This record gives sequence, structure tokens and C-alpha cells, in this order.
Amino acid sequence: MIRKRRPVVALASDHAGLEMKRRLLEAMEEWGYEVRDLGPIAAGSVDYPDYAEAVAERVSSGQAEAGVLVCGTGAGMAIAANKFPGVRAAVLYDDFTARHARLHNDANIAVFGARTMAAGEVVARLRIFLEEPFEKGRHASRVSKIEDIEKRLGRQA
Repeated sequence: MIRKRRPVVALASDHAGLEMKRRLLEAMEEWGYEVRDLGPIAAGSVDYPDYAEAVAERVSSGQAEAGVLVCGTGAGMAIAANKFPGVRAAVLYDDFTARHARLHNDANIAVFGARTMAAGEVVARLRIFLEEPFEKGRHASRVSKIEDIEKRLGRQA
């Protein structure tokens, strides 16, 4: 019997997103993903750039197919993660954005705001994000232009 390899997803949050991160971890494991929980594991103030870096580094290097980040608004995590070559982190504030970040932008890190989004909606958006394929076609050339910018800036993966 041949077993299909489960996609690897890197997951992290800051202190504001800890409870939502736990809920997303449970959901992804239930859906069959192999999740790398990169922390934090306990309550207490932490610095979001450290956790954004941990996830973005794994996505950028190919150690994970996708990433998920949670902080208070999602903004800080997205800003930090997008510093890494090959990372396309998007704050998924509604279902349309979750779908089209994948379809049109080939986003590879989903970012959520624990203080601005309801947990049930976030779980639904994450499922959309993880299941939606990149549409390619005319969108591939646009993503390629993003990659060209990274190359010009010396940030290729």
C-alpha cells in the first residue's frame, strides 16, 4: 500500500494568538496535515517577529509547504514573514481573500488576527486557504514578477 505524504504546515503565534493557534492546530491535524507547532507553548508575552521568522524560514527553505501565523491583528506577522524570499504571506480577513490569496497570488502563509477575527471564521478561512490551488495562467506571470523583484534585491530563495 502506497501512502500519500501529508503536507507539512509550519504554525506559530504570539501571546495574543496562542488560543487561536491551538484551535487551528487541532483542525489541521483533524484534516490530515502534518503540523510543526513552532510556539509559543505557554502564555506570556513574546515578540511576534521571532515566531514569524521561524515559520517564514521553513516555508522559504522548503521545509514546509505552507505556514500559518496568528497575532493580535495579523499585520505584524505578515510584515515580518514577507521579508523572507519566496514567502507570500497574506492576512486573510474574509473568505474571498482566503480563496483569492491562493488562486491569484499563490500565497503560502496564512495570517490571522486573534483580536480582530472570530475563531470559527478563521478555521473556515484556513481550510479554504489550504485546499485552494494556485490558478496559474495569467497569475503565474504576476507571481513571477514578484520573484524577479526578490532577485533584483538579492533575496532569492
